[in-house]
Amino acid sequence: MKLVISGYYGFNNIGDEAILASIIQSLKDVQSDIEIVVLSNTPELTSSTYGVEAVNRWELKAIIKALKDSDGLISGGGSLLQDQTGWKSVSYYSGIMYLAKLLKKPVYMYAQGVGPVDRLLNKWIIKVVLNKVNRITVRDEESKKLLERLNIKQNISIVPDPVMGFKSEKLNSDWITDQDFDKPVVTVSVRDWKELEDFKRKVAAALDALVDQEKVEIVFLPMHGCHDYDTSLEVAKHMQNPSRIAPYDASIEEKIAIIDSSEFLFGMRLHSLIFAGVVGTPFLALSYDPKIDSYSNLILQPVAGHVEKDDLNDLSQILLKNYQCREELLDLMRDTTEEMKMTAKETAKLAISIIGSNKSILKSREEAN
Repeated sequence: MKLVISGYYGFNNIGDEAILASIIQSLKDVQSDIEIVVLSNTPELTSSTYGVEAVNRWELKAIIKALKDSDGLISGGGSLLQDQTGWKSVSYYSGIMYLAKLLKKPVYMYAQGVGPVDRLLNKWIIKVVLNKVNRITVRDEESKKLLERLNIKQNISIVPDPVMGFKSEKLNSDWITDQDFDKPVVTVSVRDWKELEDFKRKVAAALDALVDQEKVEIVFLPMHGCHDYDTSLEVAKHMQNPSRIAPYDASIEEKIAIIDSSEFLFGMRLHSLIFAGVVGTPFLALSYDPKIDSYSNLILQPVAGHVEKDDLNDLSQILLKNYQCREELLDLMRDTTEEMKMTAKETAKLAISIIGSNKSILKSREEAN
């Protein structure tokens, strides 16, 4: 079987790269000889990193050829169908799915987080395209409800984020080892958001209060390359206490290892929170998108507030309180995350089953003709 995978790959976003690594890992666990072609912004890097074939996601001829030569398309995971970070996402990813259907290839939507979607045109595009795909799996209840409101009639299943099934035998970080910390480490994941500055100062003040009260070390962990590094640096400059910033180009395994070595995570990026769930590090989330609230609620971890709302004035007290209750938060997290880890692999099995069934049907039709 040969599958094409479409997603936000090759952009140096560690969360999306972890999704890709996890999907590839899960598919190969189910069927070791499966062939995979990834649509990537940096195909050579994607190919060498994951040991798969990759083509340029912007070259239409290459995409068409990859789809023609395949048995089907996997779209996902991640937040592909949303228009909060750009108006082109919905049209691009829906367009790839629609193209696959035009070429008579099965399409499996893999553990996506859908929304927010505000533009009427994007809602119409999603309705038209997703009613043609073969199977839809989403990673949270809110995504399912949104698709149902858009009148999607296809079967929709809720499954864990693919990264919950990620496993590695090399979970270590030379950087964290070289730091020689003598105090508990609190990892912080921040990102820029719509040029808002006030929340960065509030985050810095809350981190200072935590350092003063609990004598911890603050480590910023950039999840999206130099973009998050710059934001981390801005927050660090607002702080009165010293802090450190981990390498923005660290590998997936290294970033998970840094979170694993931490007592607590204070995070904005969704996959910093998911990494925490994978290794069992309690966290406090800072939301900028409903997907943050959905995941945090799912594994019973608190949300401090929303960067766009005026609800962060007590952030210092909220962070301090939840850090002091980290053992209780870890107990709340454990049962849910263990179940998610076990069921994450089932999404890959379903994908291979759906696409394999379609392949068998097409072969029977060809033989009958």
